[in-house]
Amino acid sequence: MTETHATTGTAAPVFPPGRYGRRREPRRRRPWLVALLLVVVIAAGAALAVRLYRQYGDPTYDGQVLRYSDITDSQVLIEFRVTVPAGGEAICVVRARSRDGADVGKAEVRVDAPPGETRPVTRYVLATTARPINGEVVRCRAA
Repeated sequence: MTETHATTGTAAPVFPPGRYGRRREPRRRRPWLVALLLVVVIAAGAALAVRLYRQYGDPTYDGQVLRYSDITDSQVLIEFRVTVPAGGEAICVVRARSRDGADVGKAEVRVDAPPGETRPVTRYVLATTARPINGEVVRCRAA
């Protein structure tokens, strides 16, 4: 029985010298480069997470609407409480929305905590461009 290409081993083919160009040696893998890139990506992600937490996720400044009242076509009275470190200051963004959900008023309100008090109550009259149906505290941050 003669051998065919189907019955021979799977060794690399041998090409005649000078034909088909020069064959390249297989490249060496660089696992240290992949590990280094992975460490850089993880460090950048951690730095971004810390920055965004400091910017948006600080639970120290927590605003809570107590009530909104005196609703007219041009204003709403918002009464809210903010958790602030004793003697600290906060800036809170308050807004009002119309029946269809559009923002009709928005403002930044500075909240000062008197010494010894960490949850001052603030009353703010927010001017609006149309009749609002609510008033809310969007976020608070350190001043």
